Amino acid sequence: MDNGILSVTELNEYLKNVFDSMPGLANVYVRGELSNYKVYPSGHHYFTMKDAGGALRCVLFRSSAARLRFRPADGMKVIATGRVSVYPRDGAYQLYVNSLTPDGVGELQMAFQQLKEKLYAQGLFDQAHKKPLPACPMRVGIVTSPAGAAVHDIIRVMRKRWPAAKLLLLPVRVQGAEAPPEIIRAIEYADRYQVADVLIVGRGGGSMEDLWCFNDEGVARAIYRCSIPVISAVGHEPDVTIADFVADVRAATPSNAAELCSPDMGELQSRLRALEERAAGALEKRLVSARERLAVYAGARVLQRPESYLDECRLALDARGERIAALTAAALATARRRYAELAAALDAMSPLKVLGRGYAIAQDESGRVIREKSDVKSGDLIRIRLQKDRIDCVVK
Repeated sequence: MDNGILSVTELNEYLKNVFDSMPGLANVYVRGELSNYKVYPSGHHYFTMKDAGGALRCVLFRSSAARLRFRPADGMKVIATGRVSVYPRDGAYQLYVNSLTPDGVGELQMAFQQLKEKLYAQGLFDQAHKKPLPACPMRVGIVTSPAGAAVHDIIRVMRKRWPAAKLLLLPVRVQGAEAPPEIIRAIEYADRYQVADVLIVGRGGGSMEDLWCFNDEGVARAIYRCSIPVISAVGHEPDVTIADFVADVRAATPSNAAELCSPDMGELQSRLRALEERAAGALEKRLVSARERLAVYAGARVLQRPESYLDECRLALDARGERIAALTAAALATARRRYAELAAALDAMSPLKVLGRGYAIAQDESGRVIREKSDVKSGDLIRIRLQKDRIDCVVK
C-alpha cells in the first residue's frame, strides 16, 4: 500500500480475508434455481444460482461433485451448502459449494427418477427383452449376502417346494459403496459360466439408502446383459428399485422369488397322480375295446372254418378267370374284324390292283411317276411297269 492507495489485487485479497473471517459466511445454505450449468474437463462444476431478485456465481469442485447422486441441470431448484468467499483474480464473490441437493425432493429420489427415465428411454425396461422363467429349474443361483435373512428365506421355501433343485450362493455385500461392483461381478460370473438356470438377485428390507446398491446403473446393465433369467427380490412389497424394472421378473420379497422360480412339489405330485389315473383309464378303455374286437373276430366264420373261406376264394377266382377269358376272346374277335376291314380298304387302294385290271405305270429312270407329256423329252429312257413285268422304252 502506497500512501493509503490499494492496488486491485490488494483490495481483492483484503476483501477475501474479510469474507473468510466472517463465521456467518463459512457455512451457508442457499436456495435457488440452477442456470448456465457447465462441467469443465477438470471435473469442476461452474453454475449460477438465481431467484427473482438476483444471481449468485457458484463453483463445485471435482472432489465434492463426485459425491453427487443426481445430475444437476439448468432450471432445477436446489439447495446449496458451502462458504462465500472472494475470487481475487476477478474481484467477485462466489459460493464455494460443498453439497447440492434438489429442493422439495430428496437427493436419492431425484437420482432414482433420473436413472429410471434414462434407462427407460434406452429400452432396458421393454417387455420384449424379458426372458421367461424355466418351469422346473434344477440349478438356482442366489446373489445376496450370506449373513442376511433373505438367503435363509429362499433356502427354506426352496426346500419345501422344490427340494430337487441345487442352490448356489454367490455371496456379495448388499449395502455400501463396495456392494455394486460385487453384485456386478457375481452376475457376470454366473452368466459367463452358466452356473444356474435362474438367478435371484436381492436382499431383505431396509431404507432407501440401504437398498441403494440395487439402484446402481452398473447393476442394472449387468442384469440386462445377463442371458440367465433374473428375478429381482429387493426388500418388501412397497420397495421399488431400478433392478426391479430391468429384471425379467420382479418378486415382492426374497421368499416370493423362491416361490416364483420353483414348482410346488405337492402340486406336481397331485398332477402326476391325476395323469396316472387318466392314463390308467385310457389304457382300460383300449383293453375293453380290444377285447370286444377280439370277440367279434373269434366269432367270424373265417376263423372258425378257414377251409370254407378258401373254397369260396377258389370259386371266386375261377369265376373271375372265366370272365377274363371271355373278355379277352371278345376283344380279340373285335380286333380281327377291324384288321380285316382295314386290310380290305388298303388292298382296294393298292396300285397293284390297278395293274391287275390291265393298266400300266410309266416311270422315269429315277423311278418318278410320269404324269404329263412335259415330264419327258425325246430320247429319254422310261420304264413301263405291268402287273408282273417291266418294259424299258425310249421316248420317240
